[in-house]
Amino acid sequence: MVIPKLKIKSGDTVKVLRGRDRGKTGKVLSVIPKEEKVIVEGANMVHRHIRPRRAGEKGQRVIVASATRISNVMLVCPKCKKASRVGLKREGGVRQRICKNCEAVID
Repeated sequence: MVIPKLKIKSGDTVKVLRGRDRGKTGKVLSVIPKEEKVIVEGANMVHRHIRPRRAGEKGQRVIVASATRISNVMLVCPKCKKASRVGLKREGGVRQRICKNCEAVID
């Protein structure tokens, strides 16, 4: 199986396009290239149940961010502050991501 090169990286700000958190923006906490998913801060929050580990300790329900399909998020350009598609440009053998709206180099 070929692992695809993704145009969204950890630390990017993205806008959620689909699901119950549509319209929210958040920072990408991690990227899972094999599954083509991202974990976005504050989006797609789910409850996880934790069982007690020691005697006398109580179990808990913890709210954590769950993975979202990468096709359901769009990168927010740091220059124009709009959600935009990402293009690739090679300059001097270096692969750079560019904003399709304002042509600014993202990283």
